[in-house]
Amino acid sequence: METQHLAIDGYVDAIPAPGIGWGTAVFDLIHSPADADRIAPDAPDTVYACTTGDPRIADVLLREIQPGDLLRLTGTVTRPEDPDAPAHFTVDALEVLEAAPAPVLYDLVLERYGIYVVVFNAGHDAVPVFTASGRWVGEAASPDAIGTLIDDFENGGPR
Repeated sequence: METQHLAIDGYVDAIPAPGIGWGTAVFDLIHSPADADRIAPDAPDTVYACTTGDPRIADVLLREIQPGDLLRLTGTVTRPEDPDAPAHFTVDALEVLEAAPAPVLYDLVLERYGIYVVVFNAGHDAVPVFTASGRWVGEAASPDAIGTLIDDFENGGPR
């Protein structure tokens, strides 16, 4: 197997996971060719199966790194004998070049109002309301009507 020490830039493909031993982590990195003008237009990205045995790097990977983060890794790459298998990259140093944008929730959002829980759905105006214990309160016609619905519920009014 051929090994080489180098630095590569790439995007984290999925949430890093703990490795087999204490203080280790594993993740995949997608590296795009740096000079697209000099390669074939349909050249694929390279996927590196990355590991680290450095507990400090593993801690950063497991607590702070998210899919889509752009990283610069320094370490040793080992090319497998099977051309279909990803190259293995042992990480000695890590630098975050650009953090991925924070994910935005578009579907459902639960919000709490004291003992009440409301369910906001981006695709609907109506807002279901429950108590925190799960008791049905009702459905507000819009977010502006939540307060009136809760007041009616507390005063024994219409449901």
